[in-house]
Amino acid sequence: MSNNYWEDVYQSKQPDQVSWYQQQAEKTLELIRSQNLSLDAELIDVGSGASLLIDQLIEAGYKNLYVLDLSETALKTTHARLIDKGLDARHIQWQVADICTVELEAQRFDLWHDRAVFHFMVKEEQQAQYLQNVRHALKPNGVLIISTFAEDGPTQCSGLPVERYSVEKLAQRLGKGFKLIESATEIHTTPWGSEQKFLNTQWLLLQ
Repeated sequence: MSNNYWEDVYQSKQPDQVSWYQQQAEKTLELIRSQNLSLDAELIDVGSGASLLIDQLIEAGYKNLYVLDLSETALKTTHARLIDKGLDARHIQWQVADICTVELEAQRFDLWHDRAVFHFMVKEEQQAQYLQNVRHALKPNGVLIISTFAEDGPTQCSGLPVERYSVEKLAQRLGKGFKLIESATEIHTTPWGSEQKFLNTQWLLLQ
């Protein structure tokens, strides 16, 4: 995946015209709240795009958010929207980068959230780089929340091939050091009414 590809997506489409758009990220917020983290906890949203999740995390009181995406346009869209809403974005750190190659601070984050990024990584090298960054940047006993297409979900997203997962396949891909907390499937309805089956999982990074 290149920065240019996702720049084109976000420059040519409104945020509510992409298949992964959610007006309310209710399930994600539920997953994050279930960890009973302090509102001062360090959270990273990987592949955040122009998602409304950041707005809703701020509204829920979370203060230390790290927002990362390949598209500068997407992050600028989110930032402008927060200002328009009068939401306090002073404690957000914005990063335009590839999550596979970005250098993150060691053991910084209490929670790592990824909705529909990891499943774009169809090469073993990408997967290994991504997971190396997860292990590097999460604190011991930190939480990984990762949502991918389920094994009977779509085979493509935004015109790109994806890797589909069962819990067992994802556990194998993550490797040793992760303990499953919870898993569930979810039907996401796109803005044009089609259904996509997601697998939502939570994992504990063991010490």
